Amino acid sequence: MSFFQKLKQSISSKAEQVTSKFKEGLAKTRDVFVERVEDLFSRTKKIDEDFYEELEEILIGADVGVTTVMNLISDLRTEVKKQKIEDPSQLQPILTEKLVELLSGTQNGTLNMASSGLTVILFVGVNGVGKTTTIGKMAHMFKSQGKKVLLAAGDTFRAAAIEQLETWGQRVGVDVIKQQSGSDPAAVMFDAVQAAKNRGADVLLCDTAGRLQNKINLMEELGKIYRVIQREVPDAPHETLLVLDATTGQNALNQAKMFGDKAGLTGLVLTKLDGTAKGGIVVAIRQELEIPVKYVGLGEKMDDLQPFDSEQFVHALFGKWAAESKEE
Repeated sequence: MSFFQKLKQSISSKAEQVTSKFKEGLAKTRDVFVERVEDLFSRTKKIDEDFYEELEEILIGADVGVTTVMNLISDLRTEVKKQKIEDPSQLQPILTEKLVELLSGTQNGTLNMASSGLTVILFVGVNGVGKTTTIGKMAHMFKSQGKKVLLAAGDTFRAAAIEQLETWGQRVGVDVIKQQSGSDPAAVMFDAVQAAKNRGADVLLCDTAGRLQNKINLMEELGKIYRVIQREVPDAPHETLLVLDATTGQNALNQAKMFGDKAGLTGLVLTKLDGTAKGGIVVAIRQELEIPVKYVGLGEKMDDLQPFDSEQFVHALFGKWAAESKEE
């Protein structure tokens, strides 16, 4: 039995462990991307340049990423020559194998938590990506684990951001530390850390401004926030999570590059993955950035923020292929 057959059987055996949320959340990507690939492999009689071009177009359309797609097609060409493959259907499991390999080593959704005392998690990202909603859902997650949670309204640039965070605080049942709109975000963070310490909080979730019109000011602001937090809690922030909207595809990747190392990112949260057929952006991010995808948003409900699991992701997309291979 080949390595890939064992791998696919392993994926298939995990079917019972795969949450319905992943299957449902990736339905659009599966319907558009996987169905198009299956259609190409079933109706094409030979592996020629037209075949490679169409496959390339499908992969790029799913936002797997141009550079990644070029490398993938090159690898497929090599395998075709090496194994003397003529029937496109024989290439389908190899394509799946390559995609699995691209996601291998992806850190699953584990957050770095303080061994004792307060854990501080900082959220960054442009406006409109679902940052505040992600914070609210994560607050719900921690609270359901029995932890005491506080929220810090560090996006003082928009009054609406403070109000939105307060709304989530009320829904989840956690307090929000805030100041007036236009206040110094670092001052809000100082107040929030002090409040978290005084109240014996386990987790402090911090919102930040998301404007990129003036990147220099934004990065300076984040730097100041870092210094204030680290002065009060030396090991913090324990996570700095960049929130990205999966429906924007390559634009999400561009935003990640713009924040880059300057923001001290430790992980990514991909929101609205259920609303896009471009789930391939997960592969692109894994290949082009050295930052793990830690959580994904798979719906509108309070518990639809899920730890990212690469095996569940692969099975949700390619479970059908894996099952077919197992039957063979």
